[in-house]
Amino acid sequence: MAFLNIHGRSVAYRLLGSEANPLVMLAHPLGMSQAVWDDILPVLLPRYRVLTWDLPGHGASQAWGEGPITPGDLAGEALALAEHAGADRFHFAGTSIGGVVGQSLIEHHAQRLLSATLTNTGAVIGNAELWNTRASRVRQEGLAAMSEEIVPRWFAPACFESEPALKDGWCTQMGRGDDDSYAKLCEMLGRDVFTGKLSGKGVKVQLFGGSEDMATPPATLKALAVELDGALLEILEGVGHVPSVEVPAQFAERLIAVIQAA
Repeated sequence: MAFLNIHGRSVAYRLLGSEANPLVMLAHPLGMSQAVWDDILPVLLPRYRVLTWDLPGHGASQAWGEGPITPGDLAGEALALAEHAGADRFHFAGTSIGGVVGQSLIEHHAQRLLSATLTNTGAVIGNAELWNTRASRVRQEGLAAMSEEIVPRWFAPACFESEPALKDGWCTQMGRGDDDSYAKLCEMLGRDVFTGKLSGKGVKVQLFGGSEDMATPPATLKALAVELDGALLEILEGVGHVPSVEVPAQFAERLIAVIQAA
């Protein structure tokens, strides 16, 4: 793992693979970390250079400072990392809030994208009341206390049956995050939406959802597909909110197909 100072904050990232290969950037979900991509890296690295990073206050990245966080702020961090890697253009994949980063890139920086794969996300995710309530609770109760409630929503029930330690592991990871940074990201999701902002951008976009996803159900992905001029959408059966963790081989195969077709 390495660190890059972006606007006075230390951002933890990994840049792996040959410089000669095309760059693929991977953005993780809210409450998790760049470790969600670990199981697909062995499949990607023979063909691509891969950059993963931790969102503000997540993993090993420094907490956010004063003021709100916007999708543009997160997209700006992605672009700073891409420039640090020496890439003018890159392939992007993001899950959940990582997909929101991708939407901001599509809206404002479409020329930088070779392709965009957005999973388990939406132009609108939930509603402002839901996110503001969660932000308030996180500040009062802390992520460690709330993780037992939130983490089970990430995965299909079959995941916990086959991997009993999965829940405890991600509860531990989530509980180590910065409460205020997480709360500010919740407020961002309730405030900043992409309705009417994504049409006509000329980016090749592929969408994936999970049939068992409670956080961003298939209907949310279908609405996003409309915003993206009818982008292709595949719903993965038996999968929850994080396909790179739940079905890494299946997801890696599909991601490579998207990149190769771009």
